[in-house]
Amino acid sequence: MSTGTAVVARDVSITVAGRAIITGVSAELAPGRSLALVGASGAGKTTLLNALGLLQPVSGGSITVGDAPAHRWKDGQRRRFWRDHMAFIAQDYGLVEDETVAYNVALHALSVWRGAAPHRAGVRAALAAVGLEGREKDRVSTLSGGERQRVGIARAVFKRGDVILADEPTASLDEDNREAIAGLLFERVREGAALAIATHDLDLAARCDSVLELS
Repeated sequence: MSTGTAVVARDVSITVAGRAIITGVSAELAPGRSLALVGASGAGKTTLLNALGLLQPVSGGSITVGDAPAHRWKDGQRRRFWRDHMAFIAQDYGLVEDETVAYNVALHALSVWRGAAPHRAGVRAALAAVGLEGREKDRVSTLSGGERQRVGIARAVFKRGDVILADEPTASLDEDNREAIAGLLFERVREGAALAIATHDLDLAARCDSVLELS
């Protein structure tokens, strides 16, 4: 996906186990823009977020990346898109419990990664950005919920994906850390990334360029 390319959901419907989760919803992710998905629990915020990230198949409508019908992509095409462009911040943190913080940020054992020095520096910088400086060697299993959430955000900072999908990124954070993390996310938007946030945090949603309320 090149600069200026959008991820667009057009008239999307999603049915899971015979239940209609989303019906006829459209949304657009554009470079340098932020989108908040809001609504009550069960309204389909995470489901739509996952559809935009090509993690959730759609039952109707389309997901396009640029002019490409991405909802029809094969596994290899989706994996390349995830590898080259996407940064995910999962609500359940998406961490490997018995690995170190550094491993979870880089998704690689840096001690055996050839040419790893620049990556180690990138991991340190990403952790410093989320207030976890010096915690590279800690095991994820020893961290609090808020610290785990910040590790997940550090992973997105480290990857510098040009499309960022964040599911409740501030839910487990105190006020100071919420502000710091929001600042990091919107800084990436100013640098040209496309950002979608599924959130109950209405203050965070109000800072986005557009808000889509699901019901």
